[in-house]
Amino acid sequence: MKQVQIRWPNGKTTRIACGSDWLDAARAAGFAIPTGCMGGSCGACEIDVNGQTVRACITTVPTSRSGELSVELSSDPYW
Repeated sequence: MKQVQIRWPNGKTTRIACGSDWLDAARAAGFAIPTGCMGGSCGACEIDVNGQTVRACITTVPTSRSGELSVELSSDPYW
């Protein structure tokens, strides 16, 4: 299975299988992504992956041409 290297906001770098659940990948890296509804409607779990905002509770780790992804927490002014 193809893997991608992920750089997390806590400074840790991990290799994760593409298609893995974002919340499981973060947990394995010792990083907590905030959650709310777990259905994608509230936006509490939004993360920026290489500059694109995704909702971690309903998306999976994508492939990357470079083989690397950088994750940052999104900031929502309403939370």
